[in-house]
Amino acid sequence: MNKVIGKPINRVDGKLKVTGGARYTADMPVENLTYGVLIESTIAKGKITKLETTAAETAPGVLAVITYRNVPKFNQITFFPGGQSLPILQDESIYYQGQHIGIVVAKTLEQAQYAATLVKVEYKIEQPIIDIDTALQQGYKPERIFLGMLPAHSFWGDINSGRSQAEVLVEQTYSTPIENHNPIETSGTLAIWEDDHLTLYDTTQAVSLTQETIAKVFEIPPENIRVICQYLGGGFGCKALIWPHTILTALAARYVQHPVKLALTRAQMYTSVGYRPPTRQHLTLGATKDGKLTLIKHIGENITSSFEEFTEAVTMATNMIYACPNLDTNYNLGSINAGTPTFMRAPGEAAGMFALESAMDELSYALELDPIELRVRNHADVDPATGHPWSSKSLKECYQQGAEIFGWKHRNPKPGSMSNGDRLIGWGMASATFPANTWPATAKVTIYNSGKILVESATHDLGTGTYTVMTQVAAEVLGVSLEQVEFKLGDTNLPNAPLTGNSTTASSVGSAVQAAAMNARNKILEIAISDSNSPLYQAKPEEIIFDSGKLLLQNNPTVGESYQEILTRHGGENIEAVGDNAPKQKQQEYAKHSFGAVFVEVQVDRLLGEVRVKRCVGVYGAGRILNAKTARSQMIGGITWGIGMALMEHTVMSPHYGRILNHNLSDYLIPVQLDVPDIQVQFVEEEDPYVNALGTKGIGELSIVGVAAAIANAVYHATGKRIRDLPITPDKLLE
Repeated sequence: MNKVIGKPINRVDGKLKVTGGARYTADMPVENLTYGVLIESTIAKGKITKLETTAAETAPGVLAVITYRNVPKFNQITFFPGGQSLPILQDESIYYQGQHIGIVVAKTLEQAQYAATLVKVEYKIEQPIIDIDTALQQGYKPERIFLGMLPAHSFWGDINSGRSQAEVLVEQTYSTPIENHNPIETSGTLAIWEDDHLTLYDTTQAVSLTQETIAKVFEIPPENIRVICQYLGGGFGCKALIWPHTILTALAARYVQHPVKLALTRAQMYTSVGYRPPTRQHLTLGATKDGKLTLIKHIGENITSSFEEFTEAVTMATNMIYACPNLDTNYNLGSINAGTPTFMRAPGEAAGMFALESAMDELSYALELDPIELRVRNHADVDPATGHPWSSKSLKECYQQGAEIFGWKHRNPKPGSMSNGDRLIGWGMASATFPANTWPATAKVTIYNSGKILVESATHDLGTGTYTVMTQVAAEVLGVSLEQVEFKLGDTNLPNAPLTGNSTTASSVGSAVQAAAMNARNKILEIAISDSNSPLYQAKPEEIIFDSGKLLLQNNPTVGESYQEILTRHGGENIEAVGDNAPKQKQQEYAKHSFGAVFVEVQVDRLLGEVRVKRCVGVYGAGRILNAKTARSQMIGGITWGIGMALMEHTVMSPHYGRILNHNLSDYLIPVQLDVPDIQVQFVEEEDPYVNALGTKGIGELSIVGVAAAIANAVYHATGKRIRDLPITPDKLLE
């Protein structure tokens, strides 16, 4: 049998990418192309009092300068699917620095860039709110979080009773800064109109959602719009929703009657496509002396834009990761003069688990109890929030295997007790979790009379290996080689698929591909066993296996025939089948999450306070792993992201002007090769019959969760100094 699911298969699109053959949005060759450049506000709050565009309009090569004064009528969009619902180019009002106030279109990029500098804008400046403390003083409690899907306030038991039962209390505040996505490919759009039909090449994680939204904006049928994104240079959430630059590009192309391409600059990525908002998290943990939790109270405070409500859902993991009889989680939200925040890798869990797992580490020291043992004693055998059993859960095994690989038993628990010359050594660990969600998806499989297989779905590959794992799923179900299968994605002409995000693609689209392949297999099987000229005539379906592109008798594999032989005998017609990932009723009765444990070793320079992560071990229970190589790659990428979150990433905004001061990769620090240590990744084998038909769970976001806390905990173990405010920089250790 062609058993390829789970194998460490090389990326099927790898050669195209390393040789430059993969075409991204900005690479598409289009005739008569023109270029768009954005005009952005240079203040954070106020009104435009003067807008002089004549010099720009008469500059060489300029086709149009579109502002609120001459913008054609179009429908505005609301938050989700819009990244924000601030009306685009509708009046003089300014709500944040970097707000789009116009677009210049010219025959060359250089002409458009130059003309944009000729636009003169004067403002009536008002005092913006930038600081989180000021915003929270005027804040409020949101009623719902995560796009309105979840209540903001969760509670059970009696917090006061839990406090009275507690023999040890930890009450601390933890904070995380603004962070930006910085994918290697900046966002961009290429719009081509032919009458009332639009082709849109866009850097999006959701071609179908983009199609639906743009159709509403321009009041044309969705079928008149084709959105294409076959390769994406990272997304991480900033390309999940529809942002103003996409609409403005389509608008400009219609206005000038030429194709228009617009690519955001690196600096514009910091103001145009969202960010992870800063958080303040107030944690109270109470426990008995034997380490049993009596209360968890977690209040998340974060900011949103002045015209939108976006809440970083930092308490979602707190509500389910540990067993505790008394829990209270809630939010405070404040508005500042900045663009709307958005999803960023592991939204909610990444920041929330930094706070919770840091507090759990503090509690372990207060109890003089090993951090792993504390977590095991409070292991949630069922979902505390719902009482549902887990579809599968291997968290205890992750603790055990991670500790064994890392050598945790050799850890001296006393802070500052381990060193190597002038460097202090610290060991820390943390739990990880992320929901195993599934969204509706469809796929189509075509078996050609040549023996080739085409699999199609309008999903995306953010660099995670979707091209490859979908090829593997189809190849195994149909019993063919990987070379016989072609997987197409990223086009609204293909079967509908959901937003690629929330770690759902492998589960959602993978299950649909499996179903479509099964349906195609059943069709060709029915043809064979119904054909008196087939050696498989009147065989029972359960007696047939699919291997090497053939249908064979299981008990006598010498008897059978190939797909090509069957289809050629029946007129050469291709077999087509569609499948979806419709859930079974039984799946709704289980709580579905991925879990993991992260262990790190840090070295801290005694004199300079410099922190280096020297090694990391991550062990995860994440359902069925479709490709051992791409899965490991995802986990290494997420752990690297966690290193950046813990030690480097911090968007600095001017407190007076709301201007981002480090909007580049020189000053916004992310890990480079020398910052990344030896990373060992291991998966606990899980068979999960309830999570979805394919048995998979998401891993792309699980991989960042817990890393920042494990590093912070290791830094405390090394130095005896608890840093509760990310990132952990030398100045904080030397205070």
